Amino acid sequence: MDVGIAIFLTDNGPDPVAFAQAAEAYGFHSIFLPEHSHFPVARKTPYPDVYGGGDLPWYYKHTLDQIVTLSMIASQTSELKVGTGITLLAQHDPIWKAKELATLDLLSDGRLLCGLGYGWNVDEAEAHGVTWRSRFSVVRDKVAVMRALWTEEQAAYDGTHVSLAASWAWPKPQQVGGPPIYLGGAGPTTMREAADWADGWYVVPPKDDMRLEQVMPRFRQVVEERGRDPESISVAVAGAPRNPRLLEAYAEHGIQLTTLWVDPAHSHEQGMKNLEAAAKTLTDYLG
Repeated sequence: MDVGIAIFLTDNGPDPVAFAQAAEAYGFHSIFLPEHSHFPVARKTPYPDVYGGGDLPWYYKHTLDQIVTLSMIASQTSELKVGTGITLLAQHDPIWKAKELATLDLLSDGRLLCGLGYGWNVDEAEAHGVTWRSRFSVVRDKVAVMRALWTEEQAAYDGTHVSLAASWAWPKPQQVGGPPIYLGGAGPTTMREAADWADGWYVVPPKDDMRLEQVMPRFRQVVEERGRDPESISVAVAGAPRNPRLLEAYAEHGIQLTTLWVDPAHSHEQGMKNLEAAAKTLTDYLG
């Protein structure tokens, strides 16, 4: 099983390039960065329990742009895979996003892993014109548009929420068919959607099943119910605790990739120390 890291890189934390270069030197497979455009001050949406609940952590308000940061990281590393963990696709124009991701994949020599998700903050999504109750089908349509642009010479798609008249668009991604798309989340709807159309599932371990002993059999069952081969869909764990025994459990379940959570930091020095702690977990897991 490959092991990467997941972190909120911020405007007052570690230097992204130096941090990523150190992660590559430690032997991490990948770095996944989340995204949030902004947070309305008059918040109606509580911080989800699956992420810890309570007050909104400071780093959500200071997050660097995902694609710009990953592009800088990719330009200064050679093997480290760069992951969007996750892109809030409902809040984006899929034609521009397809070009951004295709360009990043091409210029990084095929190192992009594309994590997509629906988000949890209704206030943020509504500011982008997202109708919350329709976000699942909106994302499905937008993914179809991106895949068409990545794979077809004259791309076209006729969807319920988003359509695309026959169009030319280059560059195409370096990876044939485009970067693998992992649908992120933990709930039953996300599980079903991932089983329907994603290349992989980027699962957030629930508090009552951190080892995924209940979740993984259920996911494979859902995949089979959807008429797909469970072996054809990858599973990655999002932001796992720094526990080598958990990593061993995930590997036993046949999970292909786990990203370790690295605590965000208010300084470069602290950020590098937090990365070092994650690297110790990787060393302990590898034995």
